[in-house]
Amino acid sequence: MPRNYELVYEALNASNASLSREFDLLGRAPGQDQLDALGKKHFPHHHRANVVEGAHTKISSELAGMLRLLKQEQSSLESYSKLLGETYHRISAKSASSTDILTNVVGMLSNATGDTMEKGKVVVEHMVERAREMEQVKLELDEYKRIANTDPLTRLANRRAFDEMLSRIYDDSRGAIYHSLIVADIDHFKKFNDTFGHPVGDRVLGVVAAVMKSTLRKDVFISRTGGEEFAVVLHDTSLDVTTEIAERIRRAVKATPLKNQKTGVDYGPVTLSLGICMASDAESAEELYNKADVALYAAKNSGRNCFQVYRPELNQEFEKNWMLYKS
Repeated sequence: MPRNYELVYEALNASNASLSREFDLLGRAPGQDQLDALGKKHFPHHHRANVVEGAHTKISSELAGMLRLLKQEQSSLESYSKLLGETYHRISAKSASSTDILTNVVGMLSNATGDTMEKGKVVVEHMVERAREMEQVKLELDEYKRIANTDPLTRLANRRAFDEMLSRIYDDSRGAIYHSLIVADIDHFKKFNDTFGHPVGDRVLGVVAAVMKSTLRKDVFISRTGGEEFAVVLHDTSLDVTTEIAERIRRAVKATPLKNQKTGVDYGPVTLSLGICMASDAESAEELYNKADVALYAAKNSGRNCFQVYRPELNQEFEKNWMLYKS
């Protein structure tokens, strides 16, 4: 089935070790329910339409219920208003003795007012209940969005959330002058997988993510954009501040030991290469990312474990050797 294509491809390609292990545990003939459960965990964006459609149906139903209640309340109030009008005319006509009129009027209005207030109370209770139902749907949608925009391995924002954040930079009414992008790539990451296995590779990703989160303020946007690459989006910043942050990240990761606490095996140092580009040096989100990537290449080409700031002269070197860089 089409929704299984990416799941099977990524599992067999072993680009996601956790996914590959869980896929293998399903056996040779997994059921569609099992595949869907795995797909929802690792590729929540594929299930977005169903989630949103379900929320849309629920909210539409609750709104329709509210509309019916309001129409009923309107009808009840119209009837009450009509009764008040008729009573007024009866009093004005003076066709009966004052005592009879007042006795009848008091009884009618007392009953009508009591009924109207009771119906109004019920309507309010129903409206409040439906409002609570819609609030619950909103909370579920918010939770879905959080999951859909979160990388399951590192618990950082994923590429989807990163693309959305980057595009918003150029929607800012102040322009892009106050924003910057740092892209970071783990040096020789393939070595960890090949030498120690994918579980160690996953741990390296987790350690780098944790160090970045602990090094930066909580309001700084950090994302795992794919594979061993991370990104940091900074707002209200300058080039000097951005380079200071990049260097702080680099030093913190390098200073973090990576050992197996049970066996004592030292997996070796983990280092990052980082590329920086100011948003004012690009015309779009795509161009900003590409230029930061060029700077990242320059850092790799300079010996790794360092950062570079984008400069136009770096483009020629990148275009000449990008195949070597990507390998």
